[in-house]
Amino acid sequence: MKTETKMSAPVGAGEDVRAIAAEMNAAFAAMKAANDARLDEIEKRGASDPLLDAKLAKIDKALDAQRTALDRLALDAARPAIGEDVRKGDPEHKSAWGAYLRKGDDSGLARLDMKALTQGTDTQGGYVAPPELDRLIEARLMQASPMRQIATVRQTSSTVFRKPVSLGAVSAWAAETGARNETTAPSLSLLEFPAAELYAMPAATQTLLDDAYADIDEWLADEVEVSFSAQESAAFVVGDATSKPRGFLDYSIVADASHAWGDIGYVASGADGAFAASNPSDRLIDLVYALPSQFRANARFVMNRRTLAAVRKLRDGDGNYLWRPGGVGEAASIMGYGVTEMEDMPDIGSDEYAIAFGDFRKGYLIVDRRGARVLRDPYSSKPYVLFYTTKRVGGGVQNFDAIKVMKFAAS
Repeated sequence: MKTETKMSAPVGAGEDVRAIAAEMNAAFAAMKAANDARLDEIEKRGASDPLLDAKLAKIDKALDAQRTALDRLALDAARPAIGEDVRKGDPEHKSAWGAYLRKGDDSGLARLDMKALTQGTDTQGGYVAPPELDRLIEARLMQASPMRQIATVRQTSSTVFRKPVSLGAVSAWAAETGARNETTAPSLSLLEFPAAELYAMPAATQTLLDDAYADIDEWLADEVEVSFSAQESAAFVVGDATSKPRGFLDYSIVADASHAWGDIGYVASGADGAFAASNPSDRLIDLVYALPSQFRANARFVMNRRTLAAVRKLRDGDGNYLWRPGGVGEAASIMGYGVTEMEDMPDIGSDEYAIAFGDFRKGYLIVDRRGARVLRDPYSSKPYVLFYTTKRVGGGVQNFDAIKVMKFAAS
């Protein structure tokens, strides 16, 4: 899953970035020409030419591949370096941790009193990972998870993060020497974000562990990144809060005119399972302006790549395409707002909420409980050594005014 964000090219890759950006701009120009021809065919004959449809699908696929290539270069450039800033720490602890991972020798960790107390059964066991590995895993997840890049992320040491939210503090104007009337107490709502356990179990050969040049912490962070990011991404969108975070699409979603705190407001697309037949871009404009003005400055669209392919073909009343591919170091945009691709967003379909728009930094909160745990298991899958790695993650909407969605329905 990739996200379209501002990027910088890795050292030595500037030519690659410029070449891919040039190819993407050329593909976008070809897409516009093909789509214009398709729309002309529909206007003249009431149906599109299958050859034009096939050509357009091929160009869309090329645009996706080029966007993915640019995002991959950005991801590689943003990966945390394995240097002193990440790895500095207690040398004795580092040595004891390395002995445990490579050889299963936990005497050093036990001596340092690093034994973890689990929230579940004692048989889970394991040791709390050193802060260096914890930060490395979090940094990798930040780059791999689209929602982590656009939402607020908080650290906590407890199993539940509680956040009081004011639902309308009362204030008033007064002259310099004028009387101050007593104001009513603000109404507060307490939001709770429990941290659920997320686990992965990467396997290594003993040969890898015996290799003195192999960085086991980096290997472990790479392996859990893949598993953790896939699970997190789905939970942040559609999670049901049962042993996982609560996704923003799991809350009550109501017509924006009836929106109240605790609900997510929606704007209808104008047709059942599709964009409106006439002026479909108007509904996207409605979605943008359904969001209060204080959230629009940092707002962005969220959708999956199939929905984005449909939006690419939309034009405004002046014939201009809503989607722009972006240049070198620039994100693609829709009507000037950034786009984040999340594959766990629904496809366009009847009554589906396939597009979201909002300031996710203010709207969605991710909670990480400090202290990943690692249990070395050389017995369950011989000759491989399994590393049962767990961390606790929570999430949910923290401001219900900051996110709106589009429902693909007539009303």
